[in-house]
Amino acid sequence: MRQPQEPPAGLHPLLAGRFSPYRFDPSGMVDDHALGLLLEAARWAPSAGNSQPWGFFTARPGEPEHDRVLPHLAPSSARWATDAGLLVVTLTRRHVDDTHLLYSEFADYDLGQAIAHMTVQAQAMGLAAHQFRAFDLEGLTKELDPNPGWAIVSMVAVGKAAGEPPEGRDRRSIADLRGAPWAPVE
Repeated sequence: MRQPQEPPAGLHPLLAGRFSPYRFDPSGMVDDHALGLLLEAARWAPSAGNSQPWGFFTARPGEPEHDRVLPHLAPSSARWATDAGLLVVTLTRRHVDDTHLLYSEFADYDLGQAIAHMTVQAQAMGLAAHQFRAFDLEGLTKELDPNPGWAIVSMVAVGKAAGEPPEGRDRRSIADLRGAPWAPVE
């Protein structure tokens, strides 16, 4: 069993302080300027061949887009994500239009890079981000009807965390990270 750990000295404070909250302060709105910076951070992420195969559907409380997304949240995520100041539906361009021709075999990886940049930017702005997949993918895809070749992958809740970050975080060891893919199966 892994034990909660404190981040090591020298780890950047934005990374050391990052956590995925399960409660958001409903008064912690994400204004247009903050939303623009979050999207800029994603825009500047690296991608294979500079393809930038990501897209985002943003939804804030009080906006019609929010009402389109909320019904598709699973009960487990609806308990906390509805109070976030921003919900971001993440999409990747996997195929060229409506063909089976891959747009980029790295599309999902590149989307992850963009979301990571967005997450660190949120932390730098005093916001927290929680990535999740607890939603009705088929229903949300039908609701948003992305262009051919595009696929919804995940969601990110962004806002002001309610409560304090956890004391220690349960993380795999460096040795486990380096050895896990090559460890013998027992």
